[in-house]
Amino acid sequence: MSSPGPTRPLRVALTSYRSKPHCGGQGVYVRQLSRELVGLGHHVEVFSGPPYPELDERVRLTRVPSLDLYAEPDPFRLPRPSEFRDRTDLLEFATMCTAGFPEPRTFCRRVAPILAARASEFDVVHDNQALGPALLTVARAGLPLVATIHHPISVDRELEIAAAPWYRQLTLRRWFGFVRMQARVARQVDHLLVPSLSSSHDAIRDFGLRPDQLHVVPMGVDTDLFRPRGPRVPGRIVALCSADVPLKGLAVLLRALAALPDEHGARLTVVSRPQPGGQTEKLVADLGLAHRVHFAAGLTDAGIAELMASAEVACVPSLYEGFSLPAVEAMASGTALVASDVGALAEVVGRDGRAGVLVPAADVGALTTAIGGLLADPARRTAIGTSARARVQERFSWTATAQATVRVYRRAIAEAASARNADQQPVAR
Repeated sequence: MSSPGPTRPLRVALTSYRSKPHCGGQGVYVRQLSRELVGLGHHVEVFSGPPYPELDERVRLTRVPSLDLYAEPDPFRLPRPSEFRDRTDLLEFATMCTAGFPEPRTFCRRVAPILAARASEFDVVHDNQALGPALLTVARAGLPLVATIHHPISVDRELEIAAAPWYRQLTLRRWFGFVRMQARVARQVDHLLVPSLSSSHDAIRDFGLRPDQLHVVPMGVDTDLFRPRGPRVPGRIVALCSADVPLKGLAVLLRALAALPDEHGARLTVVSRPQPGGQTEKLVADLGLAHRVHFAAGLTDAGIAELMASAEVACVPSLYEGFSLPAVEAMASGTALVASDVGALAEVVGRDGRAGVLVPAADVGALTTAIGGLLADPARRTAIGTSARARVQERFSWTATAQATVRVYRRAIAEAASARNADQQPVAR
């Protein structure tokens, strides 16, 4: 395989074990990065397991079917015998039945043979945080391999186990068993993209990675879609966060909302769907917030952008973030942001208070004070929103993300070509 020149368009295989279109960072990342890469003149084919992404018409999608055991409205479903096609399907089902999460491993087992058979059609493979062992066979087939680690899932594991009752902790340890696999594979990939310095430090600490493996490439936002749009709904607070994932801190936000005085007229819209009868639904009922909290699921990007621009305050109450696209989307919308001072959020928002208010994570009182202060101060909301949008326009664009990603691709390709040439040199006798 010849190495492409420094300006020739690249042929990129972008893999993602799941790519939910409008909720969750992985699907957004795949859609936006692939669109910008083709906009720069490169050729991109996305290989994805379900749920499948919605892509630019110039990007080819190759679907990599699975048993899709976690699809709504019937997660953890029992497949029909006719659905089983091979041993990978059996592994997927058996892992689910024993409380593990199989998708990163089984997706890689399915996609790796496809890529190896088509190795001559691509210059580089870019994995979106699947990091299954089978991916390493792609590199052995002669394809340079680059991977993205949005943040090490070891952080999610520790927070979820700490928040769980003792009788669920063993099950959760089994569920997060794939994290050890990802760490082992990541240590064998020479070029890894991370969206922030915080993610870089955490990946070195938790995955045992070398600093020279890591390239910090922030993600971006579509500032034409996420923008100020006119009058805002008085008292509206918006949060884009998974409802039943402790790491996202929604329980902290709900308690803060319950503590806000009635004169603020605060109403919260959460872009998520809580599990029926789950902890979030129970907490909403226990706090008497049913009339003040609305859950909105299934929104398109345009719907999310309109909702974000209609809010007076946006909140990212996470206990950790490797980057936080919702924070950047709120800032681009000119919506005053309150966010936890953890992970990469301080990098995204800035610590000077001009583009958003940072509060200690899990501090209900501080979050209540920050939200209440902004709801009561229209001039401050406007000033923060204006500064926030300017910060996003300066620092966080998908075009810049794609350009930096291509530089890593070319470096990985050049190093792979050098290694091949060295292998082909005659041995002196």
